[in-house]
Amino acid sequence: MSADFPEYLDVDYTDGEGEDPADYPQLPDKIEKAIDVTKAGLEQYENPAVMWTGGKDSTLTLYFINQVAEKYGYDKPTAVFIDHYQHFDEITDFIEHWAEEWDIDLVYARNEDVGAYVDEHGLEPGDDIPISELSEHNQHHVREILEYEDETFPFLLDTYVGNHLLKTVALNDALETHDIDGVISGVRWDEQEARADETFFSPRHDPDIYPPHDRVQPILQFDESDVWGVFWNYVVPDTVEAFPDDGYVPESADDLPDGVEQDDVPISPKYFAGFRSLGSEVSTEKTTDEPAWLQDLDNTTERAGRAQDKEDLMERLRDLGYM
Repeated sequence: MSADFPEYLDVDYTDGEGEDPADYPQLPDKIEKAIDVTKAGLEQYENPAVMWTGGKDSTLTLYFINQVAEKYGYDKPTAVFIDHYQHFDEITDFIEHWAEEWDIDLVYARNEDVGAYVDEHGLEPGDDIPISELSEHNQHHVREILEYEDETFPFLLDTYVGNHLLKTVALNDALETHDIDGVISGVRWDEQEARADETFFSPRHDPDIYPPHDRVQPILQFDESDVWGVFWNYVVPDTVEAFPDDGYVPESADDLPDGVEQDDVPISPKYFAGFRSLGSEVSTEKTTDEPAWLQDLDNTTERAGRAQDKEDLMERLRDLGYM
């Protein structure tokens, strides 16, 4: 990254301020904005990367990156996958498959200090990890940044300490290692209250908290149903040659068009199985077997299956660098 970051950028940090999905009433309006923000992200930043979880939002963001890169001749940015050691196996299989299909450079961000302790002691999710056994780097985050005073913390992703060490510290270390100045992410205004005030270009410049960088957020203006609308009307038909381009929406994995297998479709199998939001394997549940896009999206909560310890702390976690 250049020493004069962010002076070399020409982005509007107020773009999207005070807006919500209703300001982009039609799907083409939302798509046009996503393409504009994505194009600026690939154009303005010297070393951008895309955060890819294997979920619908980050995969949609990666789709827009693919489209813009191919149309305008930009290099595709590296995709960073945060490996917090508690993923569904299907998610890692999914991202590795589609990274190869889409010719994406994929790197893993891990808190290897925590991971090594877990492996050495054969820990399971929920087992306690002594703070004193962590590296100086991790102890600093726990004691000085989180101001956590207990002697141990549970090896669980969806808790305050666990989320920070396994995801945020892993992410920030990766940003520093790979010298990333722009993080393209798939957060949305409607997904979680702590994200409702985000802008399309969001500065993260405090070196005491994270390596200085910007967040580039092309799909803030989509709501959950919009995301599925784009998948079935654009992403899947553009990706799968045998898929009809007239908006066909399957009712299950067994309802795909002739000649199309579930692995051909760039949608995680967990959504076909009924999950609405993908977190850790041990703390994400589903309430129905109905595919995510067929559920009552207007009258039920998208992240209801996620562990609420983390959800309740989301605003503070985001202040520390969480997505």
